[in-house]
Amino acid sequence: MRSARLFLLGALALAACNTSSPPEPTPEPRSSAAAPRPAPFDPKKVTLDDKAMGTHVVITTYTTRELDEAAIRAKLDKALAEIRRLEKLMTTWRDDSEISRINQAAGKQAVAVGPETFEVIKKSIAVADRSEGVFDISFEAMRDLWRFDENKVEEVPKKAEIDKARALIDYRKIKLDHEARSVMLMKPGMRLSLGGIAKGYAVDAAAKVLSAEGLASFYVQAGGDLYVRGKKPDGSAYRVGVRDPRGKGPNDYFAMIDVTDHAFSTAGDYERAFVKDGKRWHHIIDPRTGYPARKSRSVTVWAKDAFTADGIDDAIFILGPEKGLSICEEQEDCGAVVVDENNKVWVSKRLEGKVQMFREPTDGI
Repeated sequence: MRSARLFLLGALALAACNTSSPPEPTPEPRSSAAAPRPAPFDPKKVTLDDKAMGTHVVITTYTTRELDEAAIRAKLDKALAEIRRLEKLMTTWRDDSEISRINQAAGKQAVAVGPETFEVIKKSIAVADRSEGVFDISFEAMRDLWRFDENKVEEVPKKAEIDKARALIDYRKIKLDHEARSVMLMKPGMRLSLGGIAKGYAVDAAAKVLSAEGLASFYVQAGGDLYVRGKKPDGSAYRVGVRDPRGKGPNDYFAMIDVTDHAFSTAGDYERAFVKDGKRWHHIIDPRTGYPARKSRSVTVWAKDAFTADGIDDAIFILGPEKGLSICEEQEDCGAVVVDENNKVWVSKRLEGKVQMFREPTDGI
């Protein structure tokens, strides 16, 4: 361009000495063709539906122009594999898991564990401290008395048996050595279970896998624990329902909320439960009594990550809304919806205006 400009200036200088007018530069022709429009694209919903950590796992996302269904499914499989990897470390249903090895060594010696298990136990103890000890991962001492899992038995244990097992529940006797990254149960017979918090940690881990794989719109759900990333391809938010604890089933909601880049975790007295002698008996045990907690029917926590949401929903459930909601309010970017023992709905301050209530929850036992 510079040489062309110098040539033009030279021609103008010569024109000053001659009577003839300099030639006008010829303008370059402009292209009249518009840029081609991209072909229409209709994103397809892709869902992985499986089981892990003793619960139902659902991972959903959408195809993109760059990623077809086959490519998407390979990424969802990686996320599920991460959940199962963590399950092998933290389950109590395998004798070789890190948690089982800690339980086997109770009262004898410390057990070195990996960083993930150590982090979950450390967080569990912090929640126990804040919740007056009602969230206590050493409640596993009750496992053979209250049977709500694969070993389900619809019987209420004898009080003497409960009191004996309750004597082994005490999170303060879980000793952590940060340098050695080891865990020791100080009393023989003590047992840990991370069933009340590990699913949230695993959901977050699966979400990190999907984000690293380049996905920007998805959700990961393991039982009552859910994390949502981004929005749907049409720009709308993912809508999540708050289940009616005495409703007709898992898809019977009394309220909904739009969720973006947040977790949604629910603790309820309806999934692992039975009704006997006019009372509902369920799996959320109050370690102070050894019996199912009675102050709530369901607690749904909205938080920035599933680890936080899963870690505090049981504590809020056991304490009840008047005491429990303060735990949520202390957390950054956290809110909760509670259906209490009298079927009253409590909505924390951060969720006011965000929760859409359709109706009152159904009443019942």
